[in-house]
Amino acid sequence: MATDLEKKAKEAFVDDNFELAADLYTQALDIDPRNADLYADRAQANIKLENYTEAVADANRAIQLDPSMTKAYLRKGTACMKLEEYQTAKTALEAGLALAPGESRFTRLIRECDERIAEETINLSKRPLPTPPSTVSPPNLTTENVKDSRSQNIVPLQSAVTTSKPKFRHDFYNSVTDVVLTIFAKGIPAKDVSIEFGEQILSVAIDIPGGEKYHFQPRLFGKIIPEKCRYEVLPSKIEIRLAKAEATTWTYLEFSDKKSVPQKITNIPARQSQRPSYPSSKTKVDWDKLEAEVKREEKEEKLDGDAALNKMFRDIYQDADEDTRRAMSKSFIESNGTVLSTNWKDVGSKKVEGSPPQGMEMKKWEY
Repeated sequence: MATDLEKKAKEAFVDDNFELAADLYTQALDIDPRNADLYADRAQANIKLENYTEAVADANRAIQLDPSMTKAYLRKGTACMKLEEYQTAKTALEAGLALAPGESRFTRLIRECDERIAEETINLSKRPLPTPPSTVSPPNLTTENVKDSRSQNIVPLQSAVTTSKPKFRHDFYNSVTDVVLTIFAKGIPAKDVSIEFGEQILSVAIDIPGGEKYHFQPRLFGKIIPEKCRYEVLPSKIEIRLAKAEATTWTYLEFSDKKSVPQKITNIPARQSQRPSYPSSKTKVDWDKLEAEVKREEKEEKLDGDAALNKMFRDIYQDADEDTRRAMSKSFIESNGTVLSTNWKDVGSKKVEGSPPQGMEMKKWEY
């Protein structure tokens, strides 16, 4: 039966009916879940459908089942390149080339990866470096647990919660260097959990008793450092720690073109570093005047909710004296991001203890 479905899927793919092909491959995998060829072929269909994250997950599964399958490495590399994860793509392509020396498709794509990686390195070197922790701006704050900051010196912080509802509920919160994701999967043995990290991809697979499988493969809001990421399977949940590649605040867990871009944690306006030295247009542009107008518009912009609150705290930090900034940085760091104080006399001579929001408890991370 699986063979018949596979044959029909191949015919649909040849006819450019990629959605039908992917559906038929899925039906075949329900019958034969350890068939590496089916995963690799469904990965190709997903690439055609521009479902690149799903394609990477399928290629990974095919490689797990058959590490010698060259087409699985090729399709993983292709999908990762579409996701602009060139280092991950290059690693997969080099593994495929080792299995098929001289294969021109691998060498061509590896050369393209090298070019893209070089471009990213050059662009990264031109960016302003983030400031050290002592000058880190206040993190995102929510209106639920923040009172009037100008009359209260201590402000508890609350983690952000995702709105998506997969089979297992999950939420996440930011720190300066990491994103901590919690998947509330209770009673799952560690041997049944498989997690892989890419440059901007997280792949979580859980074997649920009874033969059912859970997959969670988001394209992440920002890039991470795979070798520094880790996870722990606990009795009531799975905790995943994602090491950020850049000191930015993730306003969402998953990437979307419609969502806001990461905000760099720095006091240096990004616009200042992006001012072109040599305008390409022949028309003379007064860049100082243009920048002043943009700043005026930002100042007069009417915000509400969390955005207004975050702007208010950034303004407090920017206009504060040295003692106030020291108090804010010291209280935030020593309390593990749960307390923010502007009173140096209060926090300067003692260690600031954590103060989690009501209903939550502090937990010390063990590395």
